[in-house]
Amino acid sequence: MPLGTTIHNIEITLGKGGQLARAAGAVAKLIAKEGKLAALKLPSGEVRLISKNCSTTVGQVGNVGVNQKSLGRAGSKCWLGKRLVVRGVVMNPVDHPYGGGEERAPERPPRGSLTPPLGENAPVPLHRLFSIKKLPPSNESPTF
Repeated sequence: MPLGTTIHNIEITLGKGGQLARAAGAVAKLIAKEGKLAALKLPSGEVRLISKNCSTTVGQVGNVGVNQKSLGRAGSKCWLGKRLVVRGVVMNPVDHPYGGGEERAPERPPRGSLTPPLGENAPVPLHRLFSIKKLPPSNESPTF
């Protein structure tokens, strides 16, 4: 199979059946071959090594526009078994942390504010630990 081929329904383990790129409109791309392995770029953007012996289907999965179809009314959605979504703000206090109140109230975080306990510092976000270029402290002007 040449590089750049679009494929779907990809096996992870030989003989187990297709497990990757099976949703409507999904497609993966063959980007490299090395030894017994092939590198595939999956719909999520992940690049994954798969055995060359695993089976795949060439092309893209059909039914690409399934999400663009207008159902027309709420009943059509109900016939498909899709339940309606009720906002927590309009529920009673026993049903949801956001519920209750005589008048409309702003939405609140479900488990209180996200400030750290007294005497503790907030954890450093992981994207700052692994960033290549560090951000300057907020009180200094950036120098490039």
